[in-house]
Order: sequence, then C-alpha cells, then structure tokens
Amino acid sequence: MDKLVYLLPVLGCVAMMGLMMWMMRGNHSNAAQPDPRTAEEIAALRAEVADLRAQRSEPADGADRRTRS
Repeated sequence: MDKLVYLLPVLGCVAMMGLMMWMMRGNHSNAAQPDPRTAEEIAALRAEVADLRAQRSEPADGADRRTRS
C-alpha cells in the first residue's frame, strides 16, 4: 500500500500530460493565414531598419568618431 502512494502521483502526472497533449492537438488551420496588416507592418519596419542602417554607415560630418589618439 505504501508503494501505491508513491506510484500514484507519477501515474497521475503521466495521465495528465497525455490528456493535455490530446486536448492541444486540435486543428490549427487558422494560424497559417496571417493578418494582411501584419505584412504591411513588417514591410514598414524593414524599410525603417534599412534607413537606420544606411544612416549609421554614413560618417557624421565627414569624419569618423572612432579615431585613436
């Protein structure tokens, strides 16, 4: 009987994990269709990143600030 008390939580854990996996295996077909606004937002953010990278690569005032003394 004492061994059953120790074995019961282990079996319960395995059973609950199996139940949760079974419940979460549903059809996720709506996840494959992104929101059209998301694509526009991503394009705008990529353009902004490209602009910032271009600004960063241009030296300010014609001189590089990382000169050694």
